Amino acid sequence: MPRRDQIIKEALGLSPEDRMLVADALEQSLTKDGFSSPEVASAWAAEIERRIAAYDRGEAQAASFESAIERMRKSLEQHRD
Repeated sequence: MPRRDQIIKEALGLSPEDRMLVADALEQSLTKDGFSSPEVASAWAAEIERRIAAYDRGEAQAASFESAIERMRKSLEQHRD
């Protein structure tokens, strides 16, 4: 089996969250500015604005930098196991 087919097979066996992470990394590697199209850039801008507005209305909470980093480290450790 060619290497790329093996990579695809393994990627499809990942959890949906991990597949999204891989897809995002691949998409970003193909673009200069981090977005594959103006539509994707626009969608992310709208999502950012939505999240900021939710925070401003008190509907969302922010996490401290330290706690966010700790959650990411724990998540990475779990994915490596």
